[in-house]
Amino acid sequence: MTSLPAALPAAAARAYRRSRDRLQGSFFRLAAGGAMPARWFSPPPPAARAARSGVLHVEIVSHCWRYSRLLACQLRSLQQHPPRDVRVTMTVVHAREDAETVALLEATRAIAVPNVRWRWMALPPAELFRRAIGRNRAGRATAADWVWFTDCDVVFGPGCLDGLARALQGCDAVLVHPREELGTPVLDADDLGGVHDGRALVDPVAMDCTPRRLTRATGPMQIVHGDVARARGYCADIALYQRPAAQWCKAHEDRAFRWLLGTPGLGVAVPAVYRVRHAHKGRDAGRRSPLRAMLRRWRTRRQDRPGTARA
Repeated sequence: MTSLPAALPAAAARAYRRSRDRLQGSFFRLAAGGAMPARWFSPPPPAARAARSGVLHVEIVSHCWRYSRLLACQLRSLQQHPPRDVRVTMTVVHAREDAETVALLEATRAIAVPNVRWRWMALPPAELFRRAIGRNRAGRATAADWVWFTDCDVVFGPGCLDGLARALQGCDAVLVHPREELGTPVLDADDLGGVHDGRALVDPVAMDCTPRRLTRATGPMQIVHGDVARARGYCADIALYQRPAAQWCKAHEDRAFRWLLGTPGLGVAVPAVYRVRHAHKGRDAGRRSPLRAMLRRWRTRRQDRPGTARA
């Protein structure tokens, strides 16, 4: 099921593509769970990796589709807590069709932050909707020592990126992740407020947050060695994860990425990593589901109980 019969009408072609992607997605989720060796699908990460020290260069690659209020929190955190001992390239993958995000990025472009370079990567929506596409292109093209693949709900608090740079001195690991994140209470649209002149109207650092221990490099906490990113990209050898999509795709490729690299990631001490938890995940613009919001709050309360706060 890899090629599309030319004679299919449009509706049948869409149904065919959906069925093909579901089938291939199930296959790779099974494979990434350990059912098959990763080397059947992709070469291993390069064995020779530089163990750099001194002032490191970290590229942060974030995705945003109609979630400008969360992205504003992320960009504002770099402005409020500029790094001192590390150079940062902040790359935001977005679509020009997302007018609010484009306006936010244009306002941010004019703000100079010490040791931070802004970089905006615009993709057609169909390519943005498959998050691995933007991550793969950014990783292949990076000039950084390390690449932090993240999402726009992650906020970098005081000393976060300087602490990351200290943890990475002389490190040649394939993949690392923070040992801990600080999760905000579950916020709804009114809690998040909005964006004014490119500035977020909510500050997660000032909230009562819950620490959660991380045991692997989850999707927004995947920090990969620059030599690995340039050589292997992000699931570059799996056609499904490089195929444009008609709508935003659940990021199953995060698990496949760890599988292809052969590691869950090395936990390192990184201070003040915040996650903004939103009741209406992925629904900043469009319909919202009260049931989904209720389930998200229930799951968060369960995760935040003492002894169970881990990911």
